[in-house]
Amino acid sequence: MENTNITEKKRPNYTLSDDIYSAVMERIVEIDGKQVIADADVAALYGVETKRINEAVKNNPDKFPSDYMFELTDYEKILLRSKISTTKVSPKSRATTKVFTEKGFYMLATVLKSKIATETTFA
Repeated sequence: MENTNITEKKRPNYTLSDDIYSAVMERIVEIDGKQVIADADVAALYGVETKRINEAVKNNPDKFPSDYMFELTDYEKILLRSKISTTKVSPKSRATTKVFTEKGFYMLATVLKSKIATETTFA
């Protein structure tokens, strides 16, 4: 499978909401050379609470290998907060912050079975 940079992908030919496309693209950050989206940002995009994202991962560990999702270290969380102000990473959260690669982003949509999640993955 080709390792394509998410931000370098061309936009599909079919019409999508510019708002959804922009919302996805502005939440992508790079950590350890991987382009990812934080769990709280995925939750906002998919219209669910972050705890639903965490439950989906916990209940389906076989669907989220390390190239789909990984947990941030405390240092990486600090870096993430400093990189982009729109990223929603709370220092008070009890759960470890998870970040999702493009594959993990799509997998979450299939696990959550949410109409909004499905529509967002088309962006």
